[in-house]
Amino acid sequence: MDQKIIDLYDEYTHRPLPRRVFLERLAVLAGSAAAIPAILSQIEPNYALAAEVPEDDSRIATDRVTFQGATGDVQAYRARPKLAEQAPSVVVVHENRGLNPYIEDVTRRLAVAGFVAMAPDLLSPLGGTPQDPDRAREMIGQLDPDKTVNNLIASMSDLMAYRYSNAKVGAIGFCWGGGMINRLAIKAPDLKAGVVFYGPSPDPALVTTIKAPLQLHYAGLDNNVNAKVPAYEEALKKGGKSYELFMYENVNHAFHNDTSAERYNKEAADLAWGRSVEFLKKNLT
Repeated sequence: MDQKIIDLYDEYTHRPLPRRVFLERLAVLAGSAAAIPAILSQIEPNYALAAEVPEDDSRIATDRVTFQGATGDVQAYRARPKLAEQAPSVVVVHENRGLNPYIEDVTRRLAVAGFVAMAPDLLSPLGGTPQDPDRAREMIGQLDPDKTVNNLIASMSDLMAYRYSNAKVGAIGFCWGGGMINRLAIKAPDLKAGVVFYGPSPDPALVTTIKAPLQLHYAGLDNNVNAKVPAYEEALKKGGKSYELFMYENVNHAFHNDTSAERYNKEAADLAWGRSVEFLKKNLT
């Protein structure tokens, strides 16, 4: 697919552009409106594909829970290894489309890998993640970032107290959620490890408070996010922070999201996932 189309889609999902404007520009790039349905089928998420680990996998137990957050009740999806008496714990932070089947599948993948994993629905203060992903994206923009970080801190506390947790909690986030991991690391001294997938960088002046080791994954073609990575890395270096940074060349933003055929890159996704699991186990066990 033409990289210009993928770049337009990223602009649509992150700027964001109104869908009408996105489709008008897409028709120009595609040469006609008739080509749009085929393009959208390849680039927009297809959550029917989000089933690497099925809900009824015999190795894990899943449930939907509610915990008390900074803004009131927060809903969450939780998964754990069925046979483990206690396991390291991971908060999973969703993209700007909310708590959807892809993030739930990631949560189950972590449980298969040996973690208690919980994905809070950070749109809970606004009624929860809607079915319409565009509406979810609009709602994300209405969230107060500081209150959202406090809800993530509350999710950490909930996991620490969970009977199947070893009380060591890390976090992993994707896209918007990756940016929230950066914010969480700045504010939460109890965080034991943070994994960021192509998340926006924080203000470099704030990294002095980071205590958790970080693992940062970026897509080589993600010019928007990557523009601020050098300043972030320089601040981490100057502050003597523990971090690993990986740049995956010739792949797009959201390369780990296997529900979007054109942006997903299996080789990069598998490599980054293996690194993430190893990093989390090293720091949480």
